[in-house]
Amino acid sequence: MKLSIYRYEPETSAKPRMVDYEIELQGERMLLDVLERLKALDPSVSYRRSCREGVCGSDAMNINGRNGLACLTNIRTLKEPVVLRPLPGFPVIRDLVVDMTRFYRQYYAVRPHVIAHAPPPERERLQSPEQREAIDGLYECILCACCSSSCPSYWWNPERFLGPAALLQAARFIADSRDDDTDRRLEELDDAYKLFRCRVIMNCADVCPKGLNPAAAIEGLRTQIVRRSF
Repeated sequence: MKLSIYRYEPETSAKPRMVDYEIELQGERMLLDVLERLKALDPSVSYRRSCREGVCGSDAMNINGRNGLACLTNIRTLKEPVVLRPLPGFPVIRDLVVDMTRFYRQYYAVRPHVIAHAPPPERERLQSPEQREAIDGLYECILCACCSSSCPSYWWNPERFLGPAALLQAARFIADSRDDDTDRRLEELDDAYKLFRCRVIMNCADVCPKGLNPAAAIEGLRTQIVRRSF
């Protein structure tokens, strides 16, 4: 298999470059398996990975021009040479490793936890089946950043637009019946850039490895904010 990988080694080179590799496959099925083989041959190649099961989201990268997880990408679906680049719109630390600091700062900005004003019950806060279903399609996000790094609005306004991933998390807690801070959450999002900079081009939904639709969640948030103004 032929690979073309974005290489950036700040301690040895001021400019990034594309480096070509050719790996003889030995039964590998997923792209991450091929990268592990390459890593054994060239330990200098850098990328993130952890669970190998599409749960941790750490091996997100741009694969032949499309964001995805290496561990979930079947190599038989890829055209050669397979071109691997870091996630677009993020500062590159080294090779395929990007700096997620801003991404996590925006995630924490939406206060991604249940805020309950009532005293805690003796046991857990209960939900009906219908209340639990309200967060389906929202809670499954693994914070891989595939969506935010494929969003032009996020590329253009990375410090002001929260991005699809953070806004999906905001929608998740606003929809949660156990949360008591809905009004304050919506007030914090009512901003021309934080939320309304989304242009609903659907790149986020197209690349989400979990099949989620951040654009729909964002539209739901905007609808709630508009309704509150009447």
